[in-house]
Amino acid sequence: MAGLIKREDVEAVRERARIEEIVSAHVTLKPAGVGSLKGLCPFHDERTPSFHVRPGVGRWHCFGCGEGGDVISFVQKIDGMGFTDAVEYLADRAGVQLRYEDSRTGAAADRGPREEPGRRQRLIEAHKVAAEFYSEQLFGPGAQAGRAFLAERSFDRADAERFGVGYAPTGWDALLRHLQGRGFTQAELVASGLVSQGQRGIYDRFRGRLVWPIRDVTGAVIGFGARRLYDDDQGPKYLNTPETSLYKKSQVLYGIDLAKKSIAQGKRVVIVEGYTDVMAAHLSGVDSAVATCGTAFGGDHAKVVRRLLGDTTAGGGLQLASGASLGGEVIFTFDGDAAGQKAAVRAFGEDQRFHAQTFVAVEPGGMDPCELRMARGPEAVRALVDGRQPLFEFVIRTTLDTFDLDTVEGRVGALRAAAPLVAGIRDRSMQLGYSRSLARWIGIDTEDVRREVARAASTPSRGARHDQRHDQRHDQRRDGHHGPEAAPATPVLAAPDPRDPVARLERQALIVVLQYPQHVPASFDELGEDAFGVPAWRAVHDAVRAAGGVAAGREVGGGRWVETVTEQAPETVAPLVTELAVAPVPEDRESVIGAYVADVVRALVDLGLTRRIADAKSRLQRLDQEKDPEAYQQAFTDLLAIEQQRRTLRERAGS
Repeated sequence: MAGLIKREDVEAVRERARIEEIVSAHVTLKPAGVGSLKGLCPFHDERTPSFHVRPGVGRWHCFGCGEGGDVISFVQKIDGMGFTDAVEYLADRAGVQLRYEDSRTGAAADRGPREEPGRRQRLIEAHKVAAEFYSEQLFGPGAQAGRAFLAERSFDRADAERFGVGYAPTGWDALLRHLQGRGFTQAELVASGLVSQGQRGIYDRFRGRLVWPIRDVTGAVIGFGARRLYDDDQGPKYLNTPETSLYKKSQVLYGIDLAKKSIAQGKRVVIVEGYTDVMAAHLSGVDSAVATCGTAFGGDHAKVVRRLLGDTTAGGGLQLASGASLGGEVIFTFDGDAAGQKAAVRAFGEDQRFHAQTFVAVEPGGMDPCELRMARGPEAVRALVDGRQPLFEFVIRTTLDTFDLDTVEGRVGALRAAAPLVAGIRDRSMQLGYSRSLARWIGIDTEDVRREVARAASTPSRGARHDQRHDQRHDQRRDGHHGPEAAPATPVLAAPDPRDPVARLERQALIVVLQYPQHVPASFDELGEDAFGVPAWRAVHDAVRAAGGVAAGREVGGGRWVETVTEQAPETVAPLVTELAVAPVPEDRESVIGAYVADVVRALVDLGLTRRIADAKSRLQRLDQEKDPEAYQQAFTDLLAIEQQRRTLRERAGS
């Protein structure tokens, strides 16, 4: 099985994927000086642009919320991708052929079940063509049943076009012939899952059905969901694309491409049960709604949601100090019937995977969002979501409803059934709170409930033990990628007070060293480890020196230079490197940028010489000329030499 992407291929992706093009798909960028662009940050609400991109070094940084990184990290954050998926996505766009290393031997290996970038792009293109074909068919003469289905649910043509809804003709090979006419081979079509293979050859998988294109977070169509329309169709009510290299049902969420921005900004995701529910929710103003595709919500879905919510905590387990919603809200909507309640219990098992509060929204009459919109309008859908209740409470009270609490036997049975649910709440404060609530709901003493919860906690179920072992393995496993996929949040070394003139000069010097190494005087590399007085900037300078100094920067240049410095920096310092590499430069005239850089470095060297002169004078004052004339004379000579260096530096600056 393929392991790590080869480091040189990751570097090639960073160099060839133009960061300004990737970012511009999400942010309107405007010039902000020489080699710099800026716009409104996509990761937090703001009115004044503080989000900067510097294509020359391949970096972005928001001076409002502090987020920053390279082109790969931007795709990871904006699209909720893991590191490997982001690299593969960018490789497809940039035309970089990725190679993989065997995780055990380190040797180059085949991709195993993964498609090569060129192959993957062909399959994505086939799905794009298929989506366009289905969309066109919906408004043809043979799709009356499909249009009627939508109209009955209060969806018009504009709604269908917004969500890309289409129609698969009833014939056996309409799509097959269309795709072959566009140059796709039989092998590609079979691999895509768009056709099925039988004893008599291949044929369209979807026939006589209403179809919804299922997209990934980037907006690429990777599969379809199809709804039966005709009584003589012997297939299932809903039919989805089979498992392919593109489509993994355990990882796919319908509507994620439309909802990702709202989820990231609002820190709320609403999980509904079907395609029409997603449509109804979005059309009602609940634009953070998504749905699973033919499967229950599971662990892989949770990972996708966590990334979009901004929760990249390692491991699934969480132990919050309070009930505060640190990672936003996850809201499940379920039908009010037994199946919906069962789904809520399953979701309860996934709750611990979120660094967020989890809620459930159930319409008392059992209507789903689509039915609710039809019956009472968009306002009712919004009210359903806003009237959510904590998932813990819903599941516990649903469990209690199955017992007769007017009898001793019923109360005892209810306690024994509900105690493991309370014991499964990892937030200690919330567990205690629900213990008190459970005592009140059942009508028994709180201490009895606490003892039963403690007993349940000491004898975890097989599934709970498995989850605990999984969490431990996750915590112990080192990151296997050439970049973070779900690493714990690392505190950033605090930046100094910008009002401090020394700190300001040192910061500006590091900015030009990272952004314009080709203009930095060679004398910069002669500065010692004590050249920077501010601890934060000294740490960045240490990383610059470890990367080879500006001599190395002039050699490699651009984004590779910044990447090299970042690799040499500790985790707490790396974000500062990105910030400095993107920070605006006061001088915006290309013709004089070289002189500006030289002046900044010269001022820094002058500052260092001034600091050394002060130290030399202090040492001279501490010496006794009569007791140790040689040491005094040497110190005096050293002082004169440093003063001469500063004098020469200033004379050159004035010439």
